[in-house]
Amino acid sequence: MISSLVTAFVVGGLICVIGQIFMDVFKLTPAHTLSTLVVLGSILDGFGLYEPLIDFAGAGATVPITSFGNSLTHGALAEAEKHGLIGVLTGMFEVTSSGISAAILFGVIGAFIFHKRKTRY
Repeated sequence: MISSLVTAFVVGGLICVIGQIFMDVFKLTPAHTLSTLVVLGSILDGFGLYEPLIDFAGAGATVPITSFGNSLTHGALAEAEKHGLIGVLTGMFEVTSSGISAAILFGVIGAFIFHKRKTRY
């Protein structure tokens, strides 16, 4: 139990360290770093390397943004096998739609709860 928590913490932390290196060393903006990590997760899933990482690290690999790229590619490849080219498009959205919907819903709720304060200059 404790070893799986430590493993998840270390792997998730390493993914965050990679993102921080992108911003500090390569001077990427947070948006570029986010996009790069999504693409990196997608590439790793395309080569079949992300699922073993999830099996090894659990939440350490499923919580960071790289998992979103993994989900996009995983869904696209699964649906492409069933439905061909059209499955590539539908598969990406079928697998990730709940996460995208939750992000939008919680963003709207947060916007209603936390009002922007007017600043004086």
